[in-house]
Amino acid sequence: MPQQITVASSCPHFYRKLFQSTFLISAFTVGGGFVIIPLLRAKYVEEYGWLTDKDTLNLVSIAQSMPGVVAVNASIILGYRMAGLRGTLTALAATILPPLITLSIISCAYDWFASNPYVRYALKGMQCGATALIVNVAIDLLQKQLRKKLLFPLAIIAATFTANFIFGINLMLLILIDGILGLLFLRGSQYGK
Repeated sequence: MPQQITVASSCPHFYRKLFQSTFLISAFTVGGGFVIIPLLRAKYVEEYGWLTDKDTLNLVSIAQSMPGVVAVNASIILGYRMAGLRGTLTALAATILPPLITLSIISCAYDWFASNPYVRYALKGMQCGATALIVNVAIDLLQKQLRKKLLFPLAIIAATFTANFIFGINLMLLILIDGILGLLFLRGSQYGK
């Protein structure tokens, strides 16, 4: 279970802020689970200072390794870390509501949405924006690793990219291998910090 930090007591309108920010993040997580990383980072690391970059990456890594939707898993962990069960329920409700509202509206007029070229263009544009956000976060995280000049994590990054991009090895298998490598070789070392 992740370590709980209590931000709720230090912020007078914490639950409202948590609900609003998580609701917005959920509403704009278009293009898959990885899009949540830059959005979480922008809101909870840079704007609110509730998490560190490392906390965010750990949160998303755990959320990805569990069954289910990454955004929902991440909100459960985030809410718990911030304010226990009450924070979990707040973040979970805020994460589930945007897709529930959107899908309810779309299901009423599915044929119109499916055949509307303007909707397709808008979704294509959103996918391009989501891709740019993911690339931006990847470059930022790579630069941080380069500044640390830690060779083993850089080797893992390069090997994983090469194995997936060039050789087409399954990403889940690579993440499992990376986790095993981290457990075996980064535990208790300067790399694990």
